[in-house]
Amino acid sequence: MLQTILLAAIILVAIALTGVVLLQRSEGGALGMGGGPSGFMTARGAGNLLTVTTWWLAAALFALTIVLTVVGNMDRASQSVIDADAVGALATTPQPQSQQPAQPQQPTTPAQPAAPSLDDLEASLPSAAPAQPPAQ
Repeated sequence: MLQTILLAAIILVAIALTGVVLLQRSEGGALGMGGGPSGFMTARGAGNLLTVTTWWLAAALFALTIVLTVVGNMDRASQSVIDADAVGALATTPQPQSQQPAQPQQPTTPAQPAAPSLDDLEASLPSAAPAQPPAQ
């Protein structure tokens, strides 16, 4: 339940952070955008407010992700990647004996028909009379 709440908070903070970053005026003017000092605040005041808001949202996002990681790993805190008891239990557990499959028989090569001889090929050709030269 806590993980779901933290995840929802992270999503909301990430969306807010994205919005605040997109609202900021481009310093380099790479695309030629960034308006003048028109608005409800002066350019300098708005820049300071957006910069401070960006820092606070970034810090909140960072802290929430760390808290989510810690909460997600609380149930696994007693286990280690290299747990000696688990490794020992795996090593001493007898493995079920499976029947070894019988050795496959050697494959036999299919019998290939004998190559026909030249006499057989000549006999199979229809006998035809030599072609007559065309008449002129």
